[in-house]
Amino acid sequence: MDPHLGQTRSSRQLTHLLQTPDTFVRTPMPGLVGGEAIIHAAPALGAKFLQYTAELNPKGKLMPAAHQRFIYLLEGEAAIIGPNLDQTVHAGAFIYMPATQPTTFIANTKCRCAVIEKRYEPLPGVPTPNAFVGNEPAIAAVPLGGDPKLLVRSLLPANFAFDFAVNTMTYAPGAALSQVEIHVMEHGLLMLAGSGPYLLGDTKYDVGPGDFIWMAPYCPQWFQADESGEAKYLIYKDFNRTPAL
Repeated sequence: MDPHLGQTRSSRQLTHLLQTPDTFVRTPMPGLVGGEAIIHAAPALGAKFLQYTAELNPKGKLMPAAHQRFIYLLEGEAAIIGPNLDQTVHAGAFIYMPATQPTTFIANTKCRCAVIEKRYEPLPGVPTPNAFVGNEPAIAAVPLGGDPKLLVRSLLPANFAFDFAVNTMTYAPGAALSQVEIHVMEHGLLMLAGSGPYLLGDTKYDVGPGDFIWMAPYCPQWFQADESGEAKYLIYKDFNRTPAL
């Protein structure tokens, strides 16, 4: 018998989830044609958003969603078809799709993408944002707290039209967050590169490429990149709204 059977780094706790690739389960989803999804975070977990990795074969599609959607293209080439949008995108591109502008994602090659969906929370007098396409490498990197070893790229505009944020965070070897963070924002995090210890609650986990982390509001959190190389992750947070009473 394989001595590794029954063992995993994955951990499900009340305030967080570490989901490692060895525990991923692929499933079909309505609206996902010619591919499968790995569902990472959903209301069944306690999350107020949906996050999954979509794996699409050539000509596979993500049909328009019932709620706003954000896509970050991890691998491949795809076409984006929608109102005022008709273009080809490659790895590193990201797309914001409001439910008011039905938009289709069509894989030209085999594609893998991170997908976030969330029910939109409107603000009186603030218009719903329009669909747009961006390119992560073209976004200006801002040092977090003035630390040049920790760079943040904000993929959504910082205005109240958007009720969530998605950033990439890149750590130089050995770089770390300057504090343990405890806050009201919920997170979905996908490790893109590198490895290191991640504090979640009272436990430090070794994390690496492909790992997914869900953090509930007020979950203590902290990360440091290993000295062996640069680390990078894609991170979602709810943002720009007053917590509900």
